[in-house]
Amino acid sequence: MFGILIIVVFVLGYACIALEHNIKVDKAASALITGMVCWTIYVFSLHGGHEISHVIEHGDESIAFRGGLVHHLFEIASILFFLLGAMTIVELVDAHEGFSIITDRIKTKNKVSLLWILSILTFFLSAALDNLTTSIVMVSLLRKLIKDTGTRWFFAGIMIIAANSGGAWSPIGDVTTTMLWIKGQLPNVPLMIETLIIPSMVSLIVPLIACSLILKGEVERPMASHSAEHYLKPISNTVKLVIFIAGVLGLLFVPVFKTVTHLPPFMGMMLSLGVLWTITEILHKRNLNNAERKHLTVVSVLQKIDVASVLFFLGILMAVSALQEFGHLNSVAQALDSKLKNMYAINMLIGLLSALVDNVPLVAAAQGMYEIMPSETNDLWLKNFVANGSFWQFLAYCAGTGGSALIIGSAAGVAVMGLEKIDFFWYLKKISWLAILGYFAGAATYILMH
Repeated sequence: MFGILIIVVFVLGYACIALEHNIKVDKAASALITGMVCWTIYVFSLHGGHEISHVIEHGDESIAFRGGLVHHLFEIASILFFLLGAMTIVELVDAHEGFSIITDRIKTKNKVSLLWILSILTFFLSAALDNLTTSIVMVSLLRKLIKDTGTRWFFAGIMIIAANSGGAWSPIGDVTTTMLWIKGQLPNVPLMIETLIIPSMVSLIVPLIACSLILKGEVERPMASHSAEHYLKPISNTVKLVIFIAGVLGLLFVPVFKTVTHLPPFMGMMLSLGVLWTITEILHKRNLNNAERKHLTVVSVLQKIDVASVLFFLGILMAVSALQEFGHLNSVAQALDSKLKNMYAINMLIGLLSALVDNVPLVAAAQGMYEIMPSETNDLWLKNFVANGSFWQFLAYCAGTGGSALIIGSAAGVAVMGLEKIDFFWYLKKISWLAILGYFAGAATYILMH
């Protein structure tokens, strides 16, 4: 009964998020209720709802429950702190007009040309940073380049596709590729890049070609809105450049920090934020008095952070983790394995399912189901599961790009949805078909290559 109930609650919560504009309830509220109720149902399921206080305070179930909750809470908190750090760095660079270094060099207003330029930039930036950070950066750039909300939403939707495609071929571009790299399924990074970059690029280029046939005209740039301080005490080009370079280097430092120390990425992000914070304090200490530099401080920037988006993340991830703890996601993975018996079909369905639930638990379930086979195995089927084998390569592609099919199917999509307030059904209507088209085109490319 509890197993069915938790699915019903998840589906209803998902529907409330999708129907945000119809029911007039913010998606963050729906996500929080869904996440907390799902965990409440899981607690009651431990002993069938009987003597629940005893279950929480005593016994093996209590240990298992606390261990599971603490594990998921740590993973979720890591993502939330990472998100907060990245958003703060981006806002700090923006406050110092650092992104003007990029936007001033983008002269074209032609929609097609601009879309290609920004998409390719996102694709490679996502591989160097990760898809979540890149999506936050690109939203900030789009706000400077495109005035019309509908056009900006469309561009933002394509940036989600570009960020997820770019993250799929890099060991640090997406959480799932990092998992497969660190846990030994894809240890050979050059081979991973060589194998996956072309299918990933196809998954972006095909939607871009389709968009090139649809889009017409030029974008209208927004009027630059500046405070009085911008004119009375303009920020020097040197300060803009210093903050921009420090911000970009800080973001690029995060994957390096993770690789070297094996500590969670949020710690590298917070270290970068601390360094950038210190730089801004030193830069403005001598030149501006407190009133003049107030809007340039991290304390002021933190007030601009979209906390609702962070809480939305919390609710969604808690709901998915409850499903994972209940065993539903592992059951789905096992059902795919038993029914399909085809590695391409299994991975492609996992990719599409990752648009409904988080790709991380699905990949974790696949990692738990299949062992890494010894390289000397002669069985043709088992050869797919050796280190750097085709199953793991294709899983990285599918799990990385499949989430683009729905706006809440990836961390990048959730971040953009929160920041730009994009409607679920608008994305479903305008962007999903492009994402699915690219997904299958990239998958076909990988299959043909192998």
